[in-house]
Parts: sequence; C-alpha cells; structure tokens
Amino acid sequence: MVSALYGQHRESSVSKAINVMHITYDMRIGGTEMVVKNLIEGFDDPAFNMSIFCIEAPLGPWGEDLANAGIPITTVARQPGFDRGLIKAIRQHLREHNIDIIHCHQYTPWVYGVLAAAGLKTKVIFTEHGRFYPDFGTWKRKLINPVLAWLTDATTAISSATKQALVTHENLSARNIEVIYNGIKAVEPVPEETQQALKAELGIAASQTVFGTIARFDPIKNHLMMLRAFKDVLDAGKDAKLVIVGDGEMRADIETLIKELAISDHVVLTGYQPQPAQYLSIMDIFLLSSFSEGTSMTLLEAMSLGKPCVVTDAGGNAEVIADQQNGLVTGNDEQREFADAMHTLVNDTDTYHQYQQASLARFNALFTVAAMCQSFRKIYTTVMQ
Repeated sequence: MVSALYGQHRESSVSKAINVMHITYDMRIGGTEMVVKNLIEGFDDPAFNMSIFCIEAPLGPWGEDLANAGIPITTVARQPGFDRGLIKAIRQHLREHNIDIIHCHQYTPWVYGVLAAAGLKTKVIFTEHGRFYPDFGTWKRKLINPVLAWLTDATTAISSATKQALVTHENLSARNIEVIYNGIKAVEPVPEETQQALKAELGIAASQTVFGTIARFDPIKNHLMMLRAFKDVLDAGKDAKLVIVGDGEMRADIETLIKELAISDHVVLTGYQPQPAQYLSIMDIFLLSSFSEGTSMTLLEAMSLGKPCVVTDAGGNAEVIADQQNGLVTGNDEQREFADAMHTLVNDTDTYHQYQQASLARFNALFTVAAMCQSFRKIYTTVMQ
C-alpha cells in the first residue's frame, strides 16, 4: 500500500535544483530519524529539494511534522521477506519525481534503494547509522555488498567505529567510506528556577551531586553496571542522586537491582519523557554505560549543555568524548573503572569545570547541524558533477 503526504513544496529559485530523496524505515522518534529531520530542516538551500520515502508504516510524529511543513513524504509498507514490489515502487517514484540523489539511511533501505536505482541516472548515497551488539555479518551479505557498493556513489558512517564495522562485517572498502558525525540542535538551557523546582519535585537536595542518563531500558545500554558503579560511589561516602530517564524491557531488572543494592532513596526513575531537556539540565554529570553505540544523540545533547560525561569505550563514544578533555572514557562493562571515573569528577572541582567548558567547545566544533549539513552538501554536489 502506497501513501503520500504532500504539503506545499518549497519552490526553488534555482533553475536546476538537485532533488534529494531520503530513504529510511520511518520517521518515528529515534536517532536515525533525528538525523534525517535535522538534515532536511538544516538544509535551507534553494539549490536542493528534499523529500522522504519510508519503507515502513506508520509514518511517525516527526514525519507528520515535516509533512505539515511542506516536505513531500511517501510511505510504502514493506512486505515480509524480500519485497520485489518495494523495489518497483521506489523505482517508479524515482522516475516520476525526477530524483537526482537517493540518500539511504541504514542497511535495508540501502539495499532496496540501490536495486531500485540501478540503470537510472539517480545517484546513490548510503549512510550507516550504527550497529547492533553483538555485531556480525553473514556470508551472503559479504558476497553481495561489494556489488551494491560498486553501484553506490558515496558511503558514509557516523563514526570511525561504525566505519570499521562496515569493513569488518560487511566486506566494504575502508577507502570508500567517509566519516560524517551526526549533527544536532543545541539543547535550549532550562531556567534556573525551573531546575530548582524539578529537583524539589524529585527529592534532590541542593548539596547532592546529580548523575544521570537518558536511554531506553535495553540490555545494550547496560544500566545494571551503571547502578553497581553508582553504588560504589555512594559507598565511598558521596552524597549523590542518579536520575535515569527512559523505559523499556529491562525496567523490572533495573527496579530489582535497585532494591537489592538498597539504593532506592538515591535513584530516580522518571519513565519515558518525550521532552527530557529539563531532566538533562539538572544532571551534573552525564553517564552512558552502553555495550554498543553509534553516535549517541543524548550524549551530544549533554555536551551542548556543557555537561562533563563518563562513557564506556563502545562504538563512537570515544570519538564524541575525548578522554580527559571533556569527560572520561572507561573500559566496556568495567564497573570499577566506571565508578572511579564518576568518583574523580565529583572530587576534582577544577577538572569538572574544565570538562564543562571543553564539552561545549567540542560540540560547537564537531557536532552541530550546520557542520553535518556542510559535509553532506559537499557530497551531494560532488556526486552530481
């Protein structure tokens, strides 16, 4: 079933504007979807017309927002198995709408996009947004991927770690993959009085250090190690609270461990928060204990507010957080190291303030929407030459 949401498309003042169509799963709330949204909203350039083609339904709230803003969006519900009808639908769309470039986000949209564009004038760009843990490839994909890459005009990855995963697990050539970091809009600072009111609501004293994280309750995020490390910090005599924003399948396990560690009075579970900025604002130190990451959007948001961070050396974390510059990077699933890093930032005021300034500076230098759009503008222009 095909559906389309078309607002009044922004007319280009350029006679030969480049038509770029993003192919993705959907436009629900998520990391990949945020990148697509930020690319479209940040590409305020009449030389490019942007549209979206989703291969799954429903469209999602961000998709509806973009459609209301005039961005053409088409959805085709992918059928189980290898859906040849989807290839036909994309190919027909490329022809009917004179699409110059398809920008495929994630592996499956790339496969369908490449096959649909084969033999057409349409250029193909593939962006890998992250890998699942544990990472592995299949022999079938390793055989077919070099062929798909040969039909692809440019390949990007959101981190060097993600790039290496494509080389190791997908049999793609490192020399043909460019790293372009995700760019986000800086989080708007929350007024001090709002922060104080929220702390009072959550039972956080002014004297307490607030550790915090924002992540779905998924085994890959390794909340259990974080809780045990936080217990070590409390046992060392530190007066602190841990604010955990999110929800998911691990909630029961997380609640059970909190009780077992006898730290219920020091941990706040907020549940899922669609607008978590006010919770992020009250965190003194941001934590990310994942087994695997691409480029964490919440980590970037924390940096945009100048938050010192403690992260595991997973995926792109160590590229976002420069160890001992704007935060501390510990071994993956190393509770003792993680606790020591947390302890260090509580104890060393000078280092804490240094990391605050460095976090904001590093964000502004590498992870803004403008920086990301500039990189992709160069790629779009190059493949059309």
